[in-house]
Parts: sequence; structure tokens; C-alpha cells
Amino acid sequence: MSHDVSESARSVAVEQLRELGLSTYAARTFVALVSLGGGTAQEVSEVAAVPRTRVYDAVSELQERGLVDERQSTPKRFWPVSGETSGRHFERYYRHRVERLTNALDALEPASRADKQRGVWTVTGRETVTERLIEFVDDADEEVVFMTVEALITDEVVERLAAASERGVAIKLAGLSDSVEDGLRERVPDVDLFESIWVWSDTPAGRLLTVDQEQTLVSVLLENGDGPPDPRDETAIWGAGATNSLVVVLRAMFTWQLEGERE
Repeated sequence: MSHDVSESARSVAVEQLRELGLSTYAARTFVALVSLGGGTAQEVSEVAAVPRTRVYDAVSELQERGLVDERQSTPKRFWPVSGETSGRHFERYYRHRVERLTNALDALEPASRADKQRGVWTVTGRETVTERLIEFVDDADEEVVFMTVEALITDEVVERLAAASERGVAIKLAGLSDSVEDGLRERVPDVDLFESIWVWSDTPAGRLLTVDQEQTLVSVLLENGDGPPDPRDETAIWGAGATNSLVVVLRAMFTWQLEGERE
């Protein structure tokens, strides 16, 4: 590994460990121990630019996380867990925290949440649009109507469509390119294709989703010239409720095409 690559990897590792909750000294100490394969406080201090007296505090923090073992010797030596083990540790740690957060937020949500969703709402950013879309698909009981472009067919979206199909939800697609249709049919075998009044893949639109004729989402892609993808390059509007204006309009658009299949 070249010096530049090594320094880049070290910088990324320290940054990510700090994002995951470690102090700067603890992050530097752990990365130094990994690169050394274990070492003394003095060796860590020389590699990590951490004062030797602070290495012990950093090691204590790492030991509390189960990331470092200590050998009783003179001088003391410290041994880091592997990258794979540390990854599993943080995954478990944050999964537990996310579960606690989710349970707490669920307990705070009013029983009349649906009533508070009246109107048409705006969502900006591709990841946020995807999260809202997945939320709607996961809530589906009977039917999902979906139109999109190939660039927005992610593994996560397909997995949620497949999961909905497996629990008996009808998945209906239209206006897609042949390559998108073939790829989705392979992973969601029971998907139904129907003719649309327009070809979605030929428009600058992003996604259209209707769920159980009561929730809908429509997005558009924003042009970004020849530059790299912008995380805010998709904007969507969504609405919920049988009498929601957006839902009513889109339900009317598809009724004549889908009514026969529903019956």
C-alpha cells in the first residue's frame, strides 16, 4: 500500500469513527493500533499524534466499546479487534439505538396521524424521496401502481416491492423501458404490466406511485448539466387520503386503465 493510500485510509477511518461517536483521540488511537497491529502507549503516541498520557484515556474509551484488549506487561500493550469485528460492533450498537429511537417515536405519534396528512406535501432530495416511497410501499395492503426510470430502480426499492408482492399486494407497472420491466419481472415474478397513456421513461419525470388508491407520490428530476449527481436532484409531491386532491386526480387518470383488472 502506498503512503498516499495509507494516509487516505487513515483519514477516512478516523473521520468515520468520530461520526460513529468516538472522541478524536480514541479514533486516532484505534486507527494507530490497527495500522500497527497492536502496540504500547508510546508507539501509539508516535503514530497517532496523541499525547502519550492521553492514549490511556483513549484506550479506556475503546475498552468500554469492546474494541481494544490489554495485555498486562511492562510496558502495557494494547490489541485492537479486527476491522470486521469493529464493524459488527458498531452495527449492533447503532441498530439497538435506532430500535429504541423508533419505539420512542412510535409511542409519541398521535392515533390520528392520517388526519394530519391532509393536503399536498413536498419532499426534496433523492434519498428522502426514496424513503417516503418505501414507507408507502410498506404500508400497502392491496395494490401498488408504480412508474419510474431505470436510474431510480435501486435494490432497496425492488426489495420492498418484492416483499409487498409476497404478502399478497398486487404490483402494477406501466410506462417503463423494456430493460426496467425485464429486470423488475425477474425479481418480482408476479408483477403485472399495463398500458399507460404515456411512456414514463420518455419524460423528465422521476417516479409515480399510488398505493391502495389512497396514497400517491409524483417526483421530477432536476437537470444538473454535465456535473456529478446532486443529492437534491429529485423533488416530489405526495398526498394521502381517499379525498386528497392529488390522490383523486391520479386515481381518475388510472381508473379506466385498471378498473377491468381490479374487477
